[in-house]
Amino acid sequence: MRVATCMLLLMGLTGSLVEGRAAKSSPGVKTSVFGKTQDGREAHLYTLSNKSGLEVAITDFGGTVVSIKVPDRNGKLDDVILGYDSLEGYESGTAYLGATVGRYGNRIGGAKFSLDGKEFTLPKNDGANHLHGGFNKVLWDARPGAGQDTPTLHLHYLSKDGEDGYPGNLSVDVAFSLTRANELKIEYSATTDKKTVVNLTNHCYFNLAGSGTILNNKLTLLASRFTPVDAGLIPTGELRSVAGTPFDFREPTSVGARIEQDDEQLKLGKGYDHNWVLDAGVKAKPGLAATLYEPTTGRVLETLTTEPGIQVYTGNFLDGTIHGKGGQSYARRSAICLETQHFPDSPNHPDFPSTTLEPGKKYHTVTIYKFSAR
Repeated sequence: MRVATCMLLLMGLTGSLVEGRAAKSSPGVKTSVFGKTQDGREAHLYTLSNKSGLEVAITDFGGTVVSIKVPDRNGKLDDVILGYDSLEGYESGTAYLGATVGRYGNRIGGAKFSLDGKEFTLPKNDGANHLHGGFNKVLWDARPGAGQDTPTLHLHYLSKDGEDGYPGNLSVDVAFSLTRANELKIEYSATTDKKTVVNLTNHCYFNLAGSGTILNNKLTLLASRFTPVDAGLIPTGELRSVAGTPFDFREPTSVGARIEQDDEQLKLGKGYDHNWVLDAGVKAKPGLAATLYEPTTGRVLETLTTEPGIQVYTGNFLDGTIHGKGGQSYARRSAICLETQHFPDSPNHPDFPSTTLEPGKKYHTVTIYKFSAR
């Protein structure tokens, strides 16, 4: 087995595993066919790898992160995000597993907003509300590239004026880069020819152990306030202190430590499904927002961002009916999302940081997911 593995490595057929451990390899991007969409278009899978053996696979369908293979404290690689084995799963799925979401990540109350006195109506895809938009179901234009030791995938999509009810032709670029420091850097840019709103993010469902529950993960959030929600999970407009509540993660705390407490907000979300107000606010350069530590493997995920908020979602609506990679059944609280963003429903809350984009201006945000082990 050892000889066969070495031969495969020499032939270039594998570069990420040597007997289950991270292998040193040349950084780069490998391209393969991922399947055909229902309308017959070909989707591709782009696999980015660095010298440390970290490997990230992304498909141009939905701008979706399909897998992130990360070593644990002993060097053993595991895929640490939920997903599907095939394109069909992403095309039919409704949970946004790994997707680039937009035009507006998170919820817009009543599926409508106004700009300069004109009301715009969006699809109601979350009860009476609009959630995320449709970028996860489109085929993006893809261009792989590489800087020095930094394999990169550039994605582009033109969201046409009126798509999903949003005004303006929105030209969107998303760049995924894998650094030598085991960082997955995601850089979002957009321009428009009409005044519009935009709030882009990524919807990876993380499980740093590779399987099982995330309730024993220790979470730290650099946030002293959060945005409480109503019964439809729409922010009320209040910025509430986390002090003395189950939402206080200013010190490392197990995700499951207080998730079942008798708290109105936890009941509304069926767990954590809320936006935290980051203490640093909007930043010119990415700053630390959250740290997630998985004690059995030692894996650590640090989330850095230029954004003012982070939505923490603990997989409360996963119910075992989604069958993902290898036929795994994704149960409730088997993953956690750390969605960097502007606040939900910002277009309807003038006091929230603005998500309005005007012609001649550029939308630009950066988020970094940094992996390590201890």
